[in-house]
Amino acid sequence: MVGQQLVNGLFLGAVYALFAIGYTLVFGVLDILNLAHAAIFMLAAFATWSLLGAGLPFWLAAPIAIAGAGVLGIVLDRIAFAPLRRRAAPNLIPLISSIGMAIIFGAIARGIYGPDERQFALAFLQTPPLHAGPLTFTIVQLVILGSAIAFMLGLAWVMRATALGRAIRAVAEDRVAAALLGIDLERTIGATFFIASALGGLAGILTALQYNSVQIDMGGQIELKGLAVIVLGGMGSITGAVIGGFVIGMVETLAVAFGLSEWRDAISYGVMFLILIVRPTGLFGKRSLRTA
Repeated sequence: MVGQQLVNGLFLGAVYALFAIGYTLVFGVLDILNLAHAAIFMLAAFATWSLLGAGLPFWLAAPIAIAGAGVLGIVLDRIAFAPLRRRAAPNLIPLISSIGMAIIFGAIARGIYGPDERQFALAFLQTPPLHAGPLTFTIVQLVILGSAIAFMLGLAWVMRATALGRAIRAVAEDRVAAALLGIDLERTIGATFFIASALGGLAGILTALQYNSVQIDMGGQIELKGLAVIVLGGMGSITGAVIGGFVIGMVETLAVAFGLSEWRDAISYGVMFLILIVRPTGLFGKRSLRTA
């Protein structure tokens, strides 16, 4: 029972980690929280559902929706954040702006899709579970874990081995110095929003697959979990977001294993508070993005 819940926690934590990385990237570069991230998470799931309904196969619909989420992230930056950056607005103002954009995105989605839950008509969602000794898992869970790991490894490679990754880390460290070194700040910030939003969109699609459910309010719960993850891992730490996501996922599923399912949120947040008492900056501190 415990082993099965640990496996379930692995899959759940992968989604939390993907979602939280998007928060972390934007916070690490701009020192702001993008609270429209959960709305993009939801919109990507609905976009995938619409593309499937238009006759596209899943292997094509999902990448298009992920790329669309990335483009929407750039649009979000241009509308909600770039004008405020030019005016050197205090960090609270972009936060409020992102909340406003989240409300607008939610209203647009509600106007297009209505309040009803939607489901995917995908054959692989109906495949019987697989077994490995006493452990049981599904094809969907393998897709979730494989996709999450692939994208996390891809992001790690981008951050460590590419000019874009070096530019993002330089801007995160010191925007003024990065500009003096010839880095195009706005292009780098736009790329950061694209990557962060694409990862959030992927997390939304994977969550919708896991529960075979697409809803307007599906981003609300994971938004709070994502914030908990980045606080636990350390604000601005990509590594911390990954580890924090898996920690929260494991804690929640273990709570279920011990018959405390109604307490799982309280337990996961309680664990976060205990860790923060020991390490107030989180597991990996605030500046880890600079050396990711």
